[in-house]
Amino acid sequence: MQHHILTPPAAPNRVPMVLDTDTANEIDDQFAVVHALLSQDRLQLEAIYATLFSRAGNSPAEGVAESEAEIHRLLDRLEVEDRSRVLRGADAFLSDERPTVPNAASDDLIERAMAPRDGRLWVAAIGALTNVASALNEAPEIAEQICIVWLGGQAQHSEDAREFNLYQDPIAARAVFDSGAPLVHIPCYGAASHLLTSTAELDAYVRPLGAIGEYLSDIFRDHNAQYPGRTKEIWDLSATGFLIDEDWAPRRSIQRPTLSEDMRWVSQPDDAPLAPFAEAHYVQRDPIFGDLFGKLAELNRGERVAGFAS
Repeated sequence: MQHHILTPPAAPNRVPMVLDTDTANEIDDQFAVVHALLSQDRLQLEAIYATLFSRAGNSPAEGVAESEAEIHRLLDRLEVEDRSRVLRGADAFLSDERPTVPNAASDDLIERAMAPRDGRLWVAAIGALTNVASALNEAPEIAEQICIVWLGGQAQHSEDAREFNLYQDPIAARAVFDSGAPLVHIPCYGAASHLLTSTAELDAYVRPLGAIGEYLSDIFRDHNAQYPGRTKEIWDLSATGFLIDEDWAPRRSIQRPTLSEDMRWVSQPDDAPLAPFAEAHYVQRDPIFGDLFGKLAELNRGERVAGFAS
C-alpha cells in the first residue's frame, strides 16, 4: 500500500480540503467548522458541504437544511462574508436502488477533485457519508484524486461498527469503504472519544472570546444537563486536528475492511485489491483543544481572521 498517500502535506504547506458536516445534528461539528475556518495558515479550506441527518422526527431533507443554516450562523459570528463556498448536500439517504442523489455538494466535490492540483484533495467527513458516496458513485475516477478522513463508526476490533454517522447511511459507508479511495478512519470510542471538555473549561477559555466563543459555550451548556465532573466529547475536532498535525491522531495502516449488512466490519480476502487505509487508535486531546482555544484568542485580539482559502 502507498502509505504516504494517507499523510497530509507537511507544514508549512497547506492541506487542500473540503469539510462535509451535519452541522446542526449535535454540537461538535460547530467546533470543527470554526477550527477549520480559523486555520488558514495550515488548511486550505475550499468549501463546506452541509450533510443530512435524521433524528427526533425530522426528515433527511429537513436535516440538511438545518445543517446549512447552522453553517451560516457560524459564518455570521465569525464575520465571514463569502457564502458561495457553502453548498447543500443530498436530501435523502442512499439506497440500493438509488446509489446517487443529485446535489450541489457532490457536484462541487467532483469538480474540485478533478481540477488540476499538486497532490490530492482531502475530504474531511464528519457526518453520514451520503454526499461523498454519491460523488464516488457518480464519478468513480475521483477515487484517484482524493483522500478521505472520516469520523464515524467504531474500530475494527469492536463487536460491531454501529454509530450514528454510520447507521444513518450504511449504504454510503459501505460504498466509501469499497471505493478504493484512500481513507483515514477515525473511530469514535477509543479514539475520538478522548476529545472531552467541560462547561468550566469552555467558560474559562472560550466564552470570553467574542460572539463565536459565547455561541460555542452556549450550545455546549444547553446540550446536556450540567453537574460537577460533567464532560462531553467534541468528536469532530479529531478530523481537523489530524489534518493540522497528523501526530495528533496516531494511526496504523491495517487491512481495509468492508461493512456487512448487520453493520459489522468484515476482513477482505488476502487476494483482494488493497487500497490505502489507516485507522486512528488514539487522539491527542490537549494539543487539539489548545490549538482551537489559541486561535479563538488570536481572533478575539484581531491577530487572526476566519475564512476560506483565497
